[in-house]
Amino acid sequence: MAEYTVRNGIMVGLNSTRRGSFGVKDGKLINADTLPAAPSINLQGVSYVYPALINTHDHLRGNYLPRVGPNYSKYYLNWLPWDNDLKASRCYAERTKALDIDKGYLLSAYKTLFSGVVTVNDHFPHKLNGDILPTLPIRAIQNYAIAHECSSYDLKWGGDINEEHTIACTNNWPFITHLAEGFDDESMNAIPMLEERGVLDNHCLFVHCIGLSDEDIQKCAAAGVSLSWCGASNMFMFNTTCKIKKFIDAGLNVTIGTDSSHTGAINLLEEIKYDRELYRAMYGEDLNPSMIFRMVTANAAKALWMETQTGRLDAGKNADILILRAKHENAYENLVTASSTDIEFLSIEGRPLWGEERFLSLLDGKLPDNFTRLTVGGRKMFVIGDPLALYQHIRRATNFKKVLDFLPFEPDDQDC
Repeated sequence: MAEYTVRNGIMVGLNSTRRGSFGVKDGKLINADTLPAAPSINLQGVSYVYPALINTHDHLRGNYLPRVGPNYSKYYLNWLPWDNDLKASRCYAERTKALDIDKGYLLSAYKTLFSGVVTVNDHFPHKLNGDILPTLPIRAIQNYAIAHECSSYDLKWGGDINEEHTIACTNNWPFITHLAEGFDDESMNAIPMLEERGVLDNHCLFVHCIGLSDEDIQKCAAAGVSLSWCGASNMFMFNTTCKIKKFIDAGLNVTIGTDSSHTGAINLLEEIKYDRELYRAMYGEDLNPSMIFRMVTANAAKALWMETQTGRLDAGKNADILILRAKHENAYENLVTASSTDIEFLSIEGRPLWGEERFLSLLDGKLPDNFTRLTVGGRKMFVIGDPLALYQHIRRATNFKKVLDFLPFEPDDQDC
């Protein structure tokens, strides 16, 4: 396992930044001074160091483009007619032709890591993703209990709601479900139904929640519920989103998810930018960038019951590291305006996933056997696996110059 130090970075915490260094050993963050002989890189105080980002809601089988959505003279009442439209679409047929399940998940892993994310929830039941998630280069969490949605017309993922919730409580896992993704009677009655079944507590990570009332929001806050806000997907499908300011003001643990790219933003960095503008449009004020930073780091780790492992740059936590070029004096503004081309380095438990070639010094200057080189934003980069070959495979399978915006390179331009 790699051991190295990163020195003179601008370390970003929840409330402040500082000039500092860190070491990586056994996959954990440690004091850099304990590794005096380890490979090292000096950031010269011109790069920000963040905890790697966390996406609390995606569907890793469903990341493809273009979006599939409603006739905009009539938005959806709930998620079900969208699912029918998706399955009947040319895009779905093309995706099925171009990608088997393994390649589809690998494509989603690249969507994830190219946005500075190393931890993601794949909202599918364990019987569908249990064998494949451990093979991915990123961390698609496996410790969760699930319902598709708490309604009579959901897709019956997992066991009974009470059974799944008991699994979450027994194992200190999150219980994750779409909730109130629409405005039909069942969606609008979701919180009373969960109360009646005794499953409204701090294990709950609810996704969407666009149909919740003010009273529902207060009940969720009192119970310690977490929210995964997917503003881009909500607006695309329903032309509205949840009452996000009321969720925040009530003290809920708010996080951000992308949903799949069939409805949401192309990746988490773009979702962040969209949701910030959406908040401005809704409330006429800015959502503090430091709050957004929390939503995709510490808050998200809490929602997934992973606070002891990731989400902060604390000694003893996983060395899940995101390094961005410093374009703004404010570190939080720097993050919320960042794009894939601003990423300098990304690691999971200390293992590099993607970075500028200068970071190969941390690996004794050698490109590992399972890595390839790419040019991204005019910079020579290294990346785990071979996303270039995957992109080329998709273009051969579709027989045209398919563009997938969450891959930040153009295959025809690569000379490596």
